[in-house]
Amino acid sequence: MTADDVPELPDDSIRTADERQTLVDMVDYYRAVLIRKAVGLNAEQLAVTIGGSNLTLAGLVLHMAIVEDGWFGAGMAGDPDPFFSAIDWQTQPDWEFDEAPSMPWSEIRARFDAAVAKSRAIVSGIDSLDQLRIPVEGRPDASLRWILVHMIEEYARHCGHADLIRQSIDGQIGD
Repeated sequence: MTADDVPELPDDSIRTADERQTLVDMVDYYRAVLIRKAVGLNAEQLAVTIGGSNLTLAGLVLHMAIVEDGWFGAGMAGDPDPFFSAIDWQTQPDWEFDEAPSMPWSEIRARFDAAVAKSRAIVSGIDSLDQLRIPVEGRPDASLRWILVHMIEEYARHCGHADLIRQSIDGQIGD
């Protein structure tokens, strides 16, 4: 896949799939929507913000790569991405939104695609939606089912942000 590849949206079979496949397909749907909002834009457009927000399309895609790694790579497999793990989140809580505008889109897209591929592999290797993530001190347990639902929520929220940003750039609307 290249940085300009536009992912296909899942077909209508998502409407009649079982619980697991529906959850997985909905996460994939929103993954595709988010990338479709950014593909075809230049570096300046990928760095556009609206109002006082620091959200950019580049930053949203990088953010979701980090979220994928946190919930699936680190959370379910205990294998966090060393690149994201090296960031000092205490001193740079908005690192991805601060750094993404200066990063090449090809690097952001590659990090996103790698995180998604790893997440898909991890999820496909887990037999039960009831499987709990690796325990984190001070945080409640979370099942794979809850994580998939949370990822749908996270992507849907950020796809809404992406809709507004993209429409402000060139008027594009829709999936």
